[in-house]
Amino acid sequence: MLFQPNEEDDHRRAQTAPLRSELARMIARLLDDHDDLVTSIPGLTLNRRTSVSAPGSYLYEPSLSMIVQGSKRVVLGDATYLYDESRFLLTAVNLPTITQVLAATPEEPYISILLTLDLVAAKQMIADVDLAERDAAAEGTGMATGPATAALFGALTRLIELLDTPKDIPILGDLIQREFLYRVLTSPAGARLRQIVRLGTQGNRIACAINWLRDNYARPLRIEELAEASGMGVSTLHHHFRLLTAMSPLQFQKHLRLHEARRLMLSEELDAGNASLRVGYESATQFNREYRRLFGAPPMRDVKALRLTSAVQLGRSTRTAVQL
Repeated sequence: MLFQPNEEDDHRRAQTAPLRSELARMIARLLDDHDDLVTSIPGLTLNRRTSVSAPGSYLYEPSLSMIVQGSKRVVLGDATYLYDESRFLLTAVNLPTITQVLAATPEEPYISILLTLDLVAAKQMIADVDLAERDAAAEGTGMATGPATAALFGALTRLIELLDTPKDIPILGDLIQREFLYRVLTSPAGARLRQIVRLGTQGNRIACAINWLRDNYARPLRIEELAEASGMGVSTLHHHFRLLTAMSPLQFQKHLRLHEARRLMLSEELDAGNASLRVGYESATQFNREYRRLFGAPPMRDVKALRLTSAVQLGRSTRTAVQL
Protein backbone atom coordinates (compact mmCIF):
# COMPACT_ATOMS: atom_id res chain seq x y z
CA MET A 1 0.00 0.00 0.00
CA LEU A 2 1.26 3.49 -0.86
CA PHE A 3 -0.17 6.72 0.55
CA GLN A 4 1.14 9.97 -0.94
CA PRO A 5 0.12 13.56 -1.72
CA ASN A 6 -2.02 14.04 -4.82
CA GLU A 7 -2.75 16.87 -7.26
CA GLU A 8 -5.33 18.40 -4.95
CA ASP A 9 -2.54 19.21 -2.48
CA ASP A 10 -0.76 21.62 -4.84
CA HIS A 11 -3.20 24.47 -4.15
CA ARG A 12 -2.94 23.98 -0.40
CA ARG A 13 0.87 23.95 -0.61
CA ALA A 14 0.85 27.27 -2.47
CA GLN A 15 -1.75 28.74 -0.09
CA THR A 16 0.36 27.99 2.99
CA ALA A 17 3.71 29.05 1.49
CA PRO A 18 3.89 32.48 3.23
CA LEU A 19 3.03 30.93 6.61
CA ARG A 20 5.56 28.16 6.15
CA SER A 21 8.29 30.57 5.09
CA GLU A 22 7.88 32.51 8.34
CA LEU A 23 7.71 29.28 10.34
CA ALA A 24 10.92 28.02 8.74
CA ARG A 25 12.68 31.23 9.77
CA MET A 26 11.36 31.00 13.35
CA ILE A 27 12.30 27.34 13.75
CA ALA A 28 15.78 27.86 12.27
CA ARG A 29 16.42 30.62 14.81
CA LEU A 30 15.28 28.42 17.70
CA LEU A 31 17.30 25.43 16.54
CA ASP A 32 20.44 27.54 16.07
CA ASP A 33 23.13 24.95 15.26
CA HIS A 34 21.19 21.91 16.54
CA ASP A 35 19.32 19.33 14.48
CA ASP A 36 16.63 18.65 17.10
CA LEU A 37 15.12 20.61 19.97
CA VAL A 38 12.76 19.35 22.67
CA THR A 39 11.02 22.61 23.52
CA SER A 40 9.62 23.91 26.81
CA ILE A 41 6.12 23.38 25.38
CA PRO A 42 5.05 19.89 26.54
CA GLY A 43 5.14 17.41 23.66
CA LEU A 44 6.59 19.78 21.02
CA THR A 45 9.84 18.85 19.25
CA LEU A 46 11.50 20.75 16.38
CA ASN A 47 13.62 19.01 13.74
CA ARG A 48 15.94 20.01 10.89
CA ARG A 49 17.99 17.95 8.41
CA THR A 50 20.34 19.43 5.82
CA SER A 51 20.67 16.31 3.66
CA VAL A 52 18.64 13.32 2.54
CA SER A 53 18.86 10.60 5.18
CA ALA A 54 19.31 6.86 5.00
CA PRO A 55 16.31 4.82 6.19
CA GLY A 56 16.26 4.74 10.00
CA SER A 57 14.13 3.18 12.72
CA TYR A 58 11.65 5.29 14.67
CA LEU A 59 8.98 4.33 17.19
CA TYR A 60 6.10 6.76 16.78
CA GLU A 61 3.89 7.56 19.75
CA PRO A 62 0.39 9.05 19.30
CA SER A 63 1.35 12.30 17.61
CA LEU A 64 0.93 14.85 14.87
CA SER A 65 3.85 15.47 12.51
CA MET A 66 3.90 18.50 10.21
CA ILE A 67 6.55 19.28 7.60
CA VAL A 68 7.32 22.96 7.14
CA GLN A 69 9.84 22.33 4.37
CA GLY A 70 10.85 19.11 2.58
CA SER A 71 9.36 15.63 2.32
CA LYS A 72 9.55 12.27 4.08
CA ARG A 73 8.82 8.58 3.69
CA VAL A 74 7.45 6.47 6.55
CA VAL A 75 7.20 2.68 6.19
CA LEU A 76 4.84 0.79 8.49
CA GLY A 77 4.76 -2.93 7.77
CA ASP A 78 3.69 -3.20 4.14
CA ALA A 79 2.24 0.34 4.05
CA THR A 80 4.29 3.33 2.84
CA TYR A 81 3.40 6.97 3.50
CA LEU A 82 4.94 9.77 1.44
CA TYR A 83 4.11 13.25 2.67
CA ASP A 84 5.32 16.82 2.47
CA GLU A 85 4.24 20.38 3.38
CA SER A 86 0.74 19.77 2.02
CA ARG A 87 -0.21 16.99 4.46
CA PHE A 88 0.25 16.14 8.13
CA LEU A 89 0.98 12.66 9.46
CA LEU A 90 -1.30 11.47 12.24
CA THR A 91 -0.19 8.52 14.39
CA ALA A 92 -2.94 7.22 16.67
CA VAL A 93 -1.08 4.37 18.45
CA ASN A 94 2.50 3.34 19.23
CA LEU A 95 3.97 2.10 15.94
CA PRO A 96 7.49 0.92 14.97
CA THR A 97 8.43 2.38 11.58
CA ILE A 98 11.27 3.00 9.16
CA THR A 99 11.59 6.68 8.20
CA GLN A 100 13.62 8.57 5.59
CA VAL A 101 13.95 12.27 4.77
CA LEU A 102 13.61 12.56 0.98
CA ALA A 103 14.17 16.27 0.28
CA ALA A 104 16.75 18.35 2.17
CA THR A 105 19.77 20.50 1.32
CA PRO A 106 21.87 22.98 3.33
CA GLU A 107 20.18 25.80 1.39
CA GLU A 108 16.66 24.37 1.81
CA PRO A 109 16.75 22.06 4.84
CA TYR A 110 14.04 19.67 5.85
CA ILE A 111 12.16 21.31 8.76
CA SER A 112 9.38 19.62 10.72
CA ILE A 113 7.65 19.49 14.07
CA LEU A 114 6.33 16.61 16.13
CA LEU A 115 3.54 17.22 18.63
CA THR A 116 2.56 14.34 20.92
CA LEU A 117 -1.17 13.98 21.41
CA ASP A 118 -3.00 13.77 24.72
CA LEU A 119 -5.40 10.87 24.17
CA VAL A 120 -7.33 11.62 27.36
CA ALA A 121 -7.95 15.17 26.12
CA ALA A 122 -8.91 13.77 22.71
CA LYS A 123 -11.47 11.45 24.31
CA GLN A 124 -12.96 14.36 26.26
CA MET A 125 -13.14 16.54 23.15
CA ILE A 126 -14.94 13.81 21.22
CA ALA A 127 -17.58 13.82 23.95
CA ASP A 128 -17.72 17.63 24.26
CA VAL A 129 -18.17 18.23 20.53
CA ASP A 130 -20.23 15.06 19.97
CA LEU A 131 -17.87 13.89 17.24
CA ALA A 132 -18.76 10.24 17.78
CA GLU A 133 -21.88 10.66 15.61
CA ARG A 134 -19.66 11.16 12.57
CA ASP A 135 -18.05 7.76 12.81
CA ALA A 136 -18.58 4.87 10.52
CA ALA A 137 -16.09 2.02 10.84
CA ALA A 138 -12.65 3.54 10.21
CA GLU A 139 -10.59 1.25 7.99
CA GLY A 140 -6.84 1.49 7.64
CA THR A 141 -3.77 1.52 9.83
CA GLY A 142 -3.19 3.57 12.97
CA MET A 143 -1.38 6.08 10.79
CA ALA A 144 -3.00 8.48 8.34
CA THR A 145 -2.23 11.64 6.40
CA GLY A 146 -4.56 14.63 6.33
CA PRO A 147 -4.62 18.12 4.81
CA ALA A 148 -2.09 20.54 6.35
CA THR A 149 -4.28 23.63 6.13
CA ALA A 150 -3.55 27.30 6.69
CA ALA A 151 -5.49 27.03 9.95
CA LEU A 152 -3.15 24.30 11.22
CA PHE A 153 -0.02 26.22 10.21
CA GLY A 154 -1.50 29.34 11.80
CA ALA A 155 -2.00 27.46 15.08
CA LEU A 156 1.55 26.12 14.83
CA THR A 157 2.89 29.65 14.35
CA ARG A 158 1.09 30.86 17.47
CA LEU A 159 2.33 27.85 19.46
CA ILE A 160 5.97 28.40 18.49
CA GLU A 161 5.71 32.13 19.17
CA LEU A 162 4.99 31.21 22.82
CA LEU A 163 8.60 30.02 23.15
CA ASP A 164 9.57 33.71 23.28
CA THR A 165 7.16 34.33 26.18
CA PRO A 166 7.57 31.30 28.50
CA LYS A 167 5.17 32.66 31.14
CA ASP A 168 2.31 32.35 28.64
CA ILE A 169 2.96 28.68 27.85
CA PRO A 170 0.98 27.06 30.72
CA ILE A 171 -2.24 28.86 29.75
CA LEU A 172 -2.09 29.68 26.06
CA GLY A 173 -0.13 26.53 25.16
CA ASP A 174 -2.95 24.32 26.42
CA LEU A 175 -5.53 26.32 24.48
CA ILE A 176 -3.58 26.08 21.21
CA GLN A 177 -2.97 22.37 21.69
CA ARG A 178 -6.72 21.90 22.17
CA GLU A 179 -7.19 23.72 18.87
CA PHE A 180 -4.78 21.25 17.23
CA LEU A 181 -6.78 18.34 18.64
CA TYR A 182 -10.04 19.82 17.39
CA ARG A 183 -8.73 20.44 13.88
CA VAL A 184 -7.19 16.97 13.63
CA LEU A 185 -10.26 15.21 15.04
CA THR A 186 -12.56 17.02 12.60
CA SER A 187 -10.26 16.47 9.61
CA PRO A 188 -10.63 13.63 7.06
CA ALA A 189 -7.97 11.73 9.05
CA GLY A 190 -9.72 12.27 12.37
CA ALA A 191 -11.85 9.12 12.23
CA ARG A 192 -8.67 7.09 12.78
CA LEU A 193 -7.96 8.83 16.07
CA ARG A 194 -11.61 8.82 17.17
CA GLN A 195 -11.80 5.05 16.70
CA ILE A 196 -8.67 4.51 18.78
CA VAL A 197 -9.61 6.58 21.84
CA ARG A 198 -13.30 5.66 22.15
CA LEU A 199 -13.79 2.81 24.59
CA GLY A 200 -15.43 -0.31 23.21
CA THR A 201 -14.33 0.14 19.58
CA GLN A 202 -12.18 -2.45 17.83
CA GLY A 203 -9.52 0.23 17.38
CA ASN A 204 -9.42 0.88 21.12
CA ARG A 205 -9.07 -2.85 21.85
CA ILE A 206 -6.20 -3.15 19.38
CA ALA A 207 -4.55 -0.13 21.01
CA CYS A 208 -4.71 -2.08 24.29
CA ALA A 209 -3.07 -5.07 22.55
CA ILE A 210 -0.33 -2.80 21.18
CA ASN A 211 0.35 -1.36 24.62
CA TRP A 212 0.50 -4.90 26.06
CA LEU A 213 3.03 -5.93 23.42
CA ARG A 214 5.13 -2.86 24.06
CA ASP A 215 5.26 -3.67 27.77
CA ASN A 216 5.95 -7.39 27.20
CA TYR A 217 7.91 -7.52 23.93
CA ALA A 218 10.75 -9.65 25.40
CA ARG A 219 8.35 -12.42 26.49
CA PRO A 220 7.40 -15.34 24.22
CA LEU A 221 4.15 -14.37 22.51
CA ARG A 222 1.06 -16.43 23.22
CA ILE A 223 -1.64 -15.09 20.94
CA GLU A 224 -4.38 -16.40 23.26
CA GLU A 225 -2.95 -14.34 26.12
CA LEU A 226 -2.83 -11.24 23.92
CA ALA A 227 -6.42 -11.80 22.77
CA GLU A 228 -7.58 -12.14 26.38
CA ALA A 229 -5.70 -8.96 27.41
CA SER A 230 -7.45 -7.01 24.65
CA GLY A 231 -10.91 -8.54 25.15
CA MET A 232 -11.13 -10.06 21.66
CA GLY A 233 -11.28 -13.46 20.02
CA VAL A 234 -8.10 -14.73 18.35
CA SER A 235 -9.35 -14.44 14.75
CA THR A 236 -10.88 -11.00 15.39
CA LEU A 237 -7.63 -9.86 16.99
CA HIS A 238 -5.56 -11.01 14.00
CA HIS A 239 -7.88 -9.31 11.51
CA HIS A 240 -8.11 -5.93 13.22
CA PHE A 241 -4.48 -5.92 14.37
CA ARG A 242 -3.29 -6.25 10.77
CA LEU A 243 -5.71 -3.54 9.65
CA LEU A 244 -4.36 -1.11 12.25
CA THR A 245 -0.64 -1.89 12.11
CA ALA A 246 -0.12 -3.44 8.65
CA MET A 247 1.52 -6.36 10.53
CA SER A 248 0.55 -9.49 12.40
CA PRO A 249 1.03 -9.44 16.20
CA LEU A 250 4.14 -11.61 15.80
CA GLN A 251 5.64 -9.30 13.17
CA PHE A 252 4.84 -6.30 15.37
CA GLN A 253 6.60 -7.89 18.35
CA LYS A 254 9.60 -8.66 16.12
CA HIS A 255 9.82 -5.02 15.02
CA LEU A 256 9.60 -3.85 18.64
CA ARG A 257 12.43 -6.21 19.60
CA LEU A 258 14.68 -5.16 16.74
CA HIS A 259 14.09 -1.44 17.29
CA GLU A 260 14.91 -1.85 21.00
CA ALA A 261 18.01 -3.93 20.24
CA ARG A 262 19.23 -1.19 17.92
CA ARG A 263 18.68 1.40 20.65
CA LEU A 264 20.57 -0.74 23.19
CA MET A 265 23.57 -1.11 20.88
CA LEU A 266 23.62 2.61 20.13
CA SER A 267 22.90 4.16 23.51
CA GLU A 268 24.13 1.51 25.95
CA GLU A 269 26.92 0.15 23.72
CA LEU A 270 25.82 -3.48 24.06
CA ASP A 271 27.20 -5.96 21.57
CA ALA A 272 24.80 -7.75 19.23
CA GLY A 273 24.72 -10.95 21.30
CA ASN A 274 23.78 -9.26 24.57
CA ALA A 275 21.29 -6.93 22.87
CA SER A 276 19.54 -9.88 21.21
CA LEU A 277 19.26 -11.71 24.54
CA ARG A 278 17.97 -8.59 26.29
CA VAL A 279 15.07 -8.21 23.85
CA GLY A 280 14.06 -11.87 23.94
CA TYR A 281 15.92 -13.65 21.13
CA GLU A 282 17.24 -17.13 21.88
CA SER A 283 19.07 -17.57 18.57
CA ALA A 284 21.83 -15.13 17.55
CA THR A 285 21.57 -16.40 13.97
CA GLN A 286 17.86 -15.61 13.81
CA PHE A 287 18.47 -12.18 15.36
CA ASN A 288 21.18 -11.31 12.81
CA ARG A 289 19.03 -12.51 9.92
CA GLU A 290 15.93 -10.58 10.98
CA TYR A 291 17.92 -7.47 11.90
CA ARG A 292 19.56 -7.39 8.46
CA ARG A 293 16.20 -7.89 6.76
CA LEU A 294 14.68 -4.91 8.59
CA PHE A 295 17.58 -2.46 8.67
CA GLY A 296 19.54 -3.50 5.58
CA ALA A 297 22.83 -4.43 7.27
CA PRO A 298 24.13 -6.77 10.02
CA PRO A 299 23.80 -5.33 13.54
CA MET A 300 27.32 -4.11 14.24
CA ARG A 301 27.87 -2.75 10.72
CA ASP A 302 24.57 -0.89 10.94
CA VAL A 303 25.39 0.58 14.35
CA LYS A 304 28.88 1.59 13.21
CA ALA A 305 27.39 3.43 10.23
CA LEU A 306 24.85 5.20 12.46
CA ARG A 307 27.57 6.31 14.87
CA LEU A 308 29.68 7.60 11.98
CA THR A 309 26.72 9.59 10.66
CA SER A 310 26.11 11.06 14.10
CA ALA A 311 29.79 11.99 14.45
CA VAL A 312 29.75 13.75 11.08
CA GLN A 313 26.63 15.70 12.03
CA LEU A 314 28.17 16.64 15.40
CA GLY A 315 31.34 17.80 13.69
CA ARG A 316 29.33 19.92 11.28
CA SER A 317 27.46 21.53 14.18
CA THR A 318 30.70 22.18 16.08
CA ARG A 319 32.34 23.83 13.05
CA THR A 320 29.29 26.03 12.59
CA ALA A 321 29.43 27.11 16.23
CA VAL A 322 33.14 27.97 15.96
CA GLN A 323 32.54 30.04 12.83
CA LEU A 324 29.77 31.96 14.55
